[in-house]
Amino acid sequence: MAEDDTAHLPTDPPPTDAHPSEPERPRRRRRWLMITAGVVAFLLVATGALLWIAYRKLDGNIRTDSATDRLLARLEAERPSRTAGAKGSENILLIGSDDRSGTNSSYGGEPGTQRSDTTILLHLAADRKHATAVSLPRDVMVTVPVCEKPDGTRSKAGLMQFNWAFEMGGAACSIRTVEQLSGIRIDHYVILDFNGFKTMVNAIGGVEVCVPQAIHDKDARLDLPAGRQTLHGEQALGYVRARESLGDGSDTQRMGRQQQFLAALIRKVQSQGVLLNPARLWPVLDAATSSVKADGGLSSLGALYDLTQDLRDIPSADVVLLTAPRRPYRYDSDRDEFVQPQTTQLFTALRDDRSVDVRPPGSAPSPSAFAGAGVGVGAGAGVGVGAGASPSPVATGAGAGAGSDGAAGAVGAAGAPAKASPSADASPTFEGRTADVDACAQH
Repeated sequence: MAEDDTAHLPTDPPPTDAHPSEPERPRRRRRWLMITAGVVAFLLVATGALLWIAYRKLDGNIRTDSATDRLLARLEAERPSRTAGAKGSENILLIGSDDRSGTNSSYGGEPGTQRSDTTILLHLAADRKHATAVSLPRDVMVTVPVCEKPDGTRSKAGLMQFNWAFEMGGAACSIRTVEQLSGIRIDHYVILDFNGFKTMVNAIGGVEVCVPQAIHDKDARLDLPAGRQTLHGEQALGYVRARESLGDGSDTQRMGRQQQFLAALIRKVQSQGVLLNPARLWPVLDAATSSVKADGGLSSLGALYDLTQDLRDIPSADVVLLTAPRRPYRYDSDRDEFVQPQTTQLFTALRDDRSVDVRPPGSAPSPSAFAGAGVGVGAGAGVGVGAGASPSPVATGAGAGAGSDGAAGAVGAAGAPAKASPSADASPTFEGRTADVDACAQH
């Protein structure tokens, strides 16, 4: 066979070091980067959406007491102004309501009625380095101003026990009563009912208390053995409400137990990092926002969060808890009256944003505690104050003569301007406690 002499174009052999797969690697890497970026973007968007939904839920939980805000705005001219030395400080009135309507109806009592079972004036210093919580006795006799009732009618001013103010005119009436007797401007207020309190306590996992003796109180639904123990929900509520079966049965001792409970709650929240741990903070915020009714300036998640941050940064040793100086009312031992000049001294210190010194309950007072005392209520100078009473702070009695127990008298006579004690600017040491003291360690 003849050879095929057709010309053949030379062909180059493939290079021995070529790798066809290499051009695919950059493309594959770019594809994975795009996928990863897409997943991250999706997660960020989803997380942002969830956070927004969560924020809206918590923010929507809070009930705003718009009616009280409007009423206080109309009465602005009658309210005290802040002193120059107290700019930046905040005064918050914490009201524990014994409302028996709705979910609280199981506690008995007449549905639709409510009184301020517990009232605490919380003062936050302008520098946020100290705080003072003053319990105001529910049974103390005070002058309650004219208040607008829920039905639109107006009550008459008069001398009555403090917790009636909340029943007659709600938070606005309680606020105006506190402002009138103390001269302190109330910036915000929070109302908490029975079930709200239980929800709050459960959200932080209970609060530890010490029970010196076993408690069996049917009315308070409380059955506790003696010793250190953690209380939740119903037990915690019963503990802070119980009175007849504990100690001498007085409201003063009950306020002391409430202060111990509040101190233990503050220590737990601060020591266990609740406010810094999102997983633990969520149920607390959910419970808090679902449990309270507040004024417009405090009824947002942002405002409540700012408040918790202020409280978080105050050392527990600089959180003071005490009861406004009181004693049995001279005309009815089942009621209380403020002791003077100590009460005026206390309110003056808070009004001027000064810290308050306390000594353990039951310990001897310092000599300065009775400076200027001895000005009592003389014959014929009653403690009632009529509708024309001055909105000045609670002060000494109007009459002459020495007080039977060496302390100054209660509110001045009807219609007379209240005169401050000469030692009203002094700062005695009051009976109380600081939040860092563990009551359990004292037993």
